[in-house]
Formats: sequence, structure tokens, C-alpha cells
Amino acid sequence: MTKENMNNENILTEESGNLSQNQETKNQPIVYILDTNILLHEPFAFLSFKEHDVVVPMTVLEELDSIKDRRKDVSRDARVAIRALEDTLRDASPEQVLAGVKLPQNDEQHPSGCLAIINDYALEQTAHTLSFNENDNRIINAALHIQKKMPNKKIVLVTKDINMRLKAKGAGLAHVEDYRTDQLIDDIQFLTKGYHQFDGDFWEQIQSVNSETEGRNTTHYVARDTVPLAYINEYLLDDGESFAGKVTGWDDDKMSILDLGRERLLAKNAWGIHPKNIYQGMAMDALLDPNIDLVILTGPAGCGKTLLALATALEQVIERGLYDKIIVTRSTPEIAESIGFLPGTEEEKMAPWLAAITDSLEVLHKQDESMHGSLNYIMEKANIQFKSVNFMRGRSIQNALVLLDECQNLTAAQLKTIITRCGEGTKLVCSGNLAQIDSNYLTAVTSGLTYIVERFKDFPGSATINLNGVVRSRLASFAEENL
Repeated sequence: MTKENMNNENILTEESGNLSQNQETKNQPIVYILDTNILLHEPFAFLSFKEHDVVVPMTVLEELDSIKDRRKDVSRDARVAIRALEDTLRDASPEQVLAGVKLPQNDEQHPSGCLAIINDYALEQTAHTLSFNENDNRIINAALHIQKKMPNKKIVLVTKDINMRLKAKGAGLAHVEDYRTDQLIDDIQFLTKGYHQFDGDFWEQIQSVNSETEGRNTTHYVARDTVPLAYINEYLLDDGESFAGKVTGWDDDKMSILDLGRERLLAKNAWGIHPKNIYQGMAMDALLDPNIDLVILTGPAGCGKTLLALATALEQVIERGLYDKIIVTRSTPEIAESIGFLPGTEEEKMAPWLAAITDSLEVLHKQDESMHGSLNYIMEKANIQFKSVNFMRGRSIQNALVLLDECQNLTAAQLKTIITRCGEGTKLVCSGNLAQIDSNYLTAVTSGLTYIVERFKDFPGSATINLNGVVRSRLASFAEENL
């Protein structure tokens, strides 16, 4: 046996030898082995496992090293992960690094585990292990080695690579998981829709109500348990043809509901566009409300997300003068990485990715005598700027209306980067379709769009609307429902 193998065997030896091999307890520590894509997805992920131990194979460090010098956004995450690991292990000796270094403690109630590095290159290949020709196999073999040496502990390989999870299971690893620390819901059907639908008539379910009228706005005060799980700026609908409201606040006993009315919502107008259904009416109400700083629009292709966002943006910039400019950005197919070597300026390079915006502009001005002239005039008048997500970091955007399209392909960290750029007087509109995710490692429940929907649902300055229903065409509607 080599010296390196002896070290690994010493370091990763089961400390609780008095436990029976199959005994498991709820408080039993878990050992998590991290794949490279976890640290690229969240560079500080190794700090998120509370009292459990974390092991980083040497192959992961090698992959991070090969990625850190690429001219892509993911290289920054690799460098951040390397620095974070170095900060944690800086004062540890080689023996301590192999044995495990205590991670920083988040709070007094939850002790932290240890971080260790295993030299998987020193492991011997046997007939029961995968070939060492691929890095994924080396990481899986490291997990299998630790599982063999620690039969009384739960050994979990954490990776966002679905195929790697299948390979690990097939190789005999008992526990394989996705990284779910930033996953707030288990199923996309539980995602907040932004509205609550009552069965039957709303007023028949109300026992008592107090109402106040100020100008054209009427606010009703009803029992708090009318909508037990309500959140701020949530819209309320029933099966009738007249009622529509919005939750504006509550205390222990009462809830305040702004009476909007379906007719009033459907009468909204922005840049010549009227809502085609009640969902678009709620979206336009939120988009045109100057007191809401963040509007999140979700829904299937063809439900009107981009068109409504652009029409209300033009209305507020040109007609109402609430903002100085419109900044349009979106994730590119490379997950917000390079926009390539397309010729021209930044805006000209982004034009192919932002064709949805120009398509919507054409729809808004297709009746004009000279549509091309109108588009050029509006682009200049509204000061519409096409920007790449790459160049949003470090900016401070003031008095602007920012349209972030296709943000289902962004991670929570990337969306945080963009949202934190918004300064005073800036409104952000995030839109996306969770059924059309192009990212390799994101799913509907782990998308950054899902993350911000759940995180911002209690924020008074935000509103979420799920635009239920395809209005683009009967062809698009049939395809959405049947394909």
C-alpha cells in the first residue's frame, strides 16, 4: 500500500466504530462529496452543509484550475471557489487538510462540520471501480472509497450532472443528490403564481367587512384568515365576473384588500395595448404601478410577457416621464457568458439575442405609415439600450426601467448580480418561461427565476404574475397544450 493510500485511509477512517454497520440515526453526521459543477454553481457551497462534513476530491481542484483562466463568466466562479477554499484551509497543515478542517460556525445553535481534501489520484483501481480515464469516474471512485471506509456514515455525492448521478448509482454508491440548498420548492406546481383564485363568489365567503374609499380607490378590511397564506401584492380573483382585488397589508386580525374590479383591470391601457385576459390585466396593473420596483412575469410561450413589459415601459418613459431610459438585457444561450465575436458595438452584438424585443416593437407599430421610421424614432425617444448581462456587474443604474428577458436560464447568483445593480428610481421587470430552460445544470425548480419568485413574494416592492393562457395565436396555444 502506498504512503498516499495510508494517509487517505487514516484520514477517512470511521470515528464511531461502536455503531453497528447498518445503524442510522436522524442526528448521524453525513459526509458530502462535492462535484466541480456544485462549486461553479455556488462557489461557497461547501459552507452550506451545516454540521455535516464536506470532502472535495483532488480532481475537483484540478478541474477548477483548468477553468479559472478561460475567458468566460464561469471562470470567475471557479476563481472565487478556489479563493474560498484557500481561505478556509490557509492555516492548516497537510495532515489537517486530509483529516478535515473545522468550517466556520454560522450560529451557536448549529455547529459546523469539517472540510477535507482527498487525493483521489492515489487511489488504487480495482475490478469494482470505474475506469480512471475520466474525471467524473475519479470523483465517483473517491466517493465509493469513502463509502467503503465509513460503512456507518451516510456518504452522499452531490452533483448537478444527471448522467453522473446515474453512473454513481450504477457503480454502487448508495446516496447521490442534486445541490438543493438554493431550491425553495420541491415541485414547480407549488411555485407562487401571484394571485389566489376563490371558488364561487368572494363576497359570499366574507362574514364581515369594513370599507374605506379615498378618491376612486376602495379598500376593504376583512378577517385575516380569509386568505391564510396571503402575501403582499397578491391579487385575488373569484369565479364571478366582477370581483378582483389586491392584498395591501394585514395585522393579526384584519387584512386590507384594494378593490380593483375585473372591468377596471381589463380596461388598462399602455401604448395602445389592452389586456386580452384577466392575467394580463393583473400584469399591467403591476407593471404600471410606480410603487412596485420589481415585477416578475412567468408563463408559457405566447402569453404576452415581453409585449406587455415593453408596452408599459414605453408608456412610462415617453408618455409619463417616470424613467429616463429603457435598458433591455437577457441571458444568451451560453448562460450569460461570452457574446462572441459578432461584428459591431455591444448593442449590435446583442441584437440577435434581443429579436423578441424588436419583434414586439414591430407589433406595437405595425399600423404606422412608416413602421421602420417609427421604430427608429421610438428607440431614440425612449433611449432604449441593449446591454449584455456580462457588463451589468459593477454598474449602478439610476432612473431606468430594466427589462430582463429569458431569465429562466440564469442562476440565483447571476440574478442577484443584476438586481443589486438597480439604484434609486429604477424598476426591474424579470420575465421567463420555466418550460424552456437551455442551461445544462438548471431545472424548473432550481432556476434563478423560481428562486427570486419565492424570495421576493413577501417584499412590499415586488409583484409576481403567472400569465396563464397563450394569446399569441391558436397555433401557439395548441402547441403549448399538446406538444
